[in-house]
Amino acid sequence: MNAMQAFSRRRDTVRAVAVSQVEPQTGHLADGFGRRFYYLRLSVTEVCNFRCSYCLPDGFRKTAPSSFLGVEEIARLTNAFARLGVAKVRLTGGEPTVRGDIGEIISRVAATPGIGKVAMTTNGWNLHRHVAAWHAAGLTNLNISIDDLDAARFAAITGRDRPDQVVAGLDAALALGMGAVKVNAVLLKASVSDGFDRFAEFVKARPIAVRFIELMRTGDNADYFAANHVPGAVLKAWLEARGWSARPRAFDDGPAIEYEHPDYLGRIGLIAPYGAGFCDSCNRLRVTARGKLRLCLFGEGGVDLRDLLADEQPGPIAVRVKAALLGKSAGHRLHEQHSGDTRHLAQLGG
Repeated sequence: MNAMQAFSRRRDTVRAVAVSQVEPQTGHLADGFGRRFYYLRLSVTEVCNFRCSYCLPDGFRKTAPSSFLGVEEIARLTNAFARLGVAKVRLTGGEPTVRGDIGEIISRVAATPGIGKVAMTTNGWNLHRHVAAWHAAGLTNLNISIDDLDAARFAAITGRDRPDQVVAGLDAALALGMGAVKVNAVLLKASVSDGFDRFAEFVKARPIAVRFIELMRTGDNADYFAANHVPGAVLKAWLEARGWSARPRAFDDGPAIEYEHPDYLGRIGLIAPYGAGFCDSCNRLRVTARGKLRLCLFGEGGVDLRDLLADEQPGPIAVRVKAALLGKSAGHRLHEQHSGDTRHLAQLGG
């Protein structure tokens, strides 16, 4: 058995043990279509310090008071969802690490009975400095946004010129033995030429997953979408032509279909919201940084939970969430060029 085969066997064993330890015995949250919800995406801020061309090309602009959920409110909210069968919480933004108390937030979420995975999605701007402390606080899973590995392309997309520093943070997370480290890259026309090749080489010796996310139309990016959108089928065809094959999904995985190859330690995945049946396996709920439950990233309005967070009793939250789930639709309406009231992804945490 060579080193790569040994790593693959060890990885599969760890994955199986992790799922068996985290998967709830019963699903307490379900909608009218029989979908069960084990996964909460919790935004902790709308602020972002990048200027990504597909999201905030002009940078973050404050449009309302920054009255984001406090640490105690986050702890109570997490406890209520854990009692409803949620086993995985992902901290999102904006950029969650702009909060000075993000380490305390991670610690409080990780200490919640029933929560087996604490994940965070970050642009990685200060990851190399703080990842060890965040891991010690209880961070188990990490998603890092790297839209291109070429320095010039990275700067053109994000407005920042620091891809090497972001990659250094990723490698530091790997050195810590963090359970799952993944990269998110928005699928753009510019990715098709040589971006796939760069990322394939990147995962050859790194046990990570790079997931290309199909560009989604939001309220603010209609022209950009029209000029840059590429169907996810393009990546799928590229992978299959080179011998990559789809792997099974765990119960609390997100919507990515990940592909693996015997010659690579890492994986390449695709998140294709415009693909058929994308919403059929939806397993996550979202709460905004101001405490609103969102049943769909591309829905409208939301159900306010914040007024219930002054009380430590989780019962009223459970009642409101369960009632709201009865109104969850079968799927989004992106195919109709309808993105709800989502102006940009930083607004709701993606």
